Amino acid sequence: MSNKGFKAIWVRGWLQIARRPLLWIAMLVFPLALMLLISTVLENGLPTKVPAVVIDKDGTALSREVTQTLGGMQMVDLKGTVNSYTDARQMLQEGKVYGFFLIPENFEADLMAGRGPALSFYTNMSYFVPGSMLYRTFASTAIYTKAGTVLGVAQSVGVNPDEAEGLVQPVSISVRGIGNPTLNYGVYIGNSFIPGVLQLMILMVTIFTLGEEVKKHTSRRLLQMADGSLLRALVAKLLPQTIIWTVLAFFMLSWLYRYMHYPMNGDWFWMCLSELMYVLACQSLAIFIYGIVPNMRFSLSIAALLGILSFSLSGYSFPPERMYPALQPFCWIFPARYNFLIYADIALGGRHVYYSRVWFAAYCVFYFLPFIVAPLIKKHYRKPVYTP
Repeated sequence: MSNKGFKAIWVRGWLQIARRPLLWIAMLVFPLALMLLISTVLENGLPTKVPAVVIDKDGTALSREVTQTLGGMQMVDLKGTVNSYTDARQMLQEGKVYGFFLIPENFEADLMAGRGPALSFYTNMSYFVPGSMLYRTFASTAIYTKAGTVLGVAQSVGVNPDEAEGLVQPVSISVRGIGNPTLNYGVYIGNSFIPGVLQLMILMVTIFTLGEEVKKHTSRRLLQMADGSLLRALVAKLLPQTIIWTVLAFFMLSWLYRYMHYPMNGDWFWMCLSELMYVLACQSLAIFIYGIVPNMRFSLSIAALLGILSFSLSGYSFPPERMYPALQPFCWIFPARYNFLIYADIALGGRHVYYSRVWFAAYCVFYFLPFIVAPLIKKHYRKPVYTP
C-alpha cells in the first residue's frame, strides 16, 4: 500500500487514535460515563425527599397539622422537629438539612383572631436545586395553611362551600409546562450539559492532535503524504475522529430520547443532521483556534476557556436577551448555541425545520473558518517549532 494519499493519512489517523489511551478516555470513556452518571442521578427527573426540619413554637393542633402536611409532601424528607432556631440553623450549616420551617408562638390564636401571623422558612440556596425544591414546598404549605383556615372560618359562619372556595381562590390557575410537562430536571441537564461537554472534548482533542504533529516533528511528513495539500491532510487526519464523534452523538440521541424517554416531538432526521453538522462545526472552530494560536498549550487553554464559558453563554439556563449587552454577541460564537436552539425548536417544540433554517445555516459559517487560517497552519507545519 502506498504511504501517500488520502487513504494513507486516514489509516494513519486511526492508528494514532488506537495507540493513544488518552484519546480513548477523552473520546469514549468520559462522554459515556457522563451519560451514565446523568441518567442514574436524574432517573426520577427531580431530586425528592430533601432533608428538612420544623421548629414548632406553637404546639397546637393546627401547628401539628401543618407539620403533618409538610411531612407528606413528595419533595420533603422531614427529619422531625427541633426546639430552637439555633439548633435548626446549626443543622443547616452542618449540611444535615437543606432548610427548616418555623411556626411562631400563638400561631393558631393569632390566625383565628385575624392578626396575620407570619410563617417563616429558610432554605440553603447554595445548593440551588434542593434549595429551590424546598422553597417551593415551604411556600405552598404556607399558602395552603392560610387558605384552609380562611375556608374553615367562612364555612363556620354559614358561607356556602362553593362560595367560600371562590373567596379563597377567585381565579383558578392552570400551569402547563410546555416542552417538559413532567418538569423533569434531567431533560434540561441531559440535552444541554452533554452536548456542551461534547463540544469541549471535540475542541480539546482536535487541537491536541493538530499540535501533536508539531510536537513530534511529523507535520512535514504529513504534508508530504498529502502532496503538499493542507486541506487534504486535515480532512483525512480528522475524518476518523469525525466518525467517532458522530457515532457518539447519534448514540447520545438514542440514549436521551429512546432509553431516557425525553421529549422528542420532531423529526429524527433533522436532529441527526444537526448533530453531524454540530460535530463538524466544533472541529472547524478548533482548527481556527489552533491556526490563530499555533501553540498547543496556549490553544488548548483557549479551547478549554471557550468550552467552559459556552455553558453560561449558550443560553441553557439564562436567556442571552437578559445578559449584559457587552456579553450578548459572544453567545453566537459557540456551536453549542445553535445546537441548543435546534433542539428547542425540533425536539421540544416539534416545529418544522423551516423555523430552524437559520440555525442550520449558522453551522455552515463555522466551516469557512479553517480556510481563513489554512495558510498560517501550513506555514507552521512546514517549519515546525514546538514551544512547551
